Amino acid sequence: MSNNAVVLLNNVAKWAAGLGVLGSIAQNGLYTVDGGERAVIFDRLQGVLDESKGEGMHVMIPWLQSPTIFDIRTRPRSISSVTGTKDLQMVNISLRVLSKPNVEQLPTIFKNLGTDFDERVLPSIGNEVLKSVVAQYNAAELLTLRDQVSLKVKQALTTRAADFNILLDDVALTHLSFGDEFARAIEVKQVAQQEAERSKFVVMKSEQEKKAAVIRAEGESEAAKLISDATKSSGPGLLELRRIEAAREIAQNLARSRNVVYLPGQTNMLLSVSGK
Repeated sequence: MSNNAVVLLNNVAKWAAGLGVLGSIAQNGLYTVDGGERAVIFDRLQGVLDESKGEGMHVMIPWLQSPTIFDIRTRPRSISSVTGTKDLQMVNISLRVLSKPNVEQLPTIFKNLGTDFDERVLPSIGNEVLKSVVAQYNAAELLTLRDQVSLKVKQALTTRAADFNILLDDVALTHLSFGDEFARAIEVKQVAQQEAERSKFVVMKSEQEKKAAVIRAEGESEAAKLISDATKSSGPGLLELRRIEAAREIAQNLARSRNVVYLPGQTNMLLSVSGK
């Protein structure tokens, strides 16, 4: 092999090695940030850089720098707590939280909390806020003032989360239940209320019956007085009229009976024979 061929092969080998090194550098020196993500850069000389990188392809210095990708989209989380009310009733309460990191503070979040910031912070501050807010209400108020309780929890939890550079898009109470003792107390209270209403009705009924008896007695007294006055003024004619009316009423009552047979009498009176 000639000297020229050896030199050419050596040059090709050098170029190939150089291209390989450049390809490796290019591969390790580029990274991509997808939609809904941000990258925080750690530099071995400067530490965590103050500015995060947005979506797209970016260049970094291999070995010296490394990116950490954060998901900045809103994520749901459920927080449950067992706490006591103002009247010492135990309540099981669940909270749904929609949270995301403060993009401008991602380097701070990375340095202080890491990538699992929501797991580290939200359960603890969520329980803290739930216990402090629920303790301000009794059990009945938690049911009747649920919207107000939810608003207070949202305001308090949003303030606490902001201390950790976490933003809350929505906070809502999803579940609220009490223990067996409270359920039994509610049942006993309902029974007592029903008994009180029943007693009230009995008292009112007795009062109405007394008033009706008084009115009936007054009416009978007035009727007796009128009859007495009429008897004095008209003589035996009124008594005869009353006798005829009484006989007519008796005849009507007997006529409605199926087991009565009527026979005409010789003394202008009705005789009746009843059978079974």
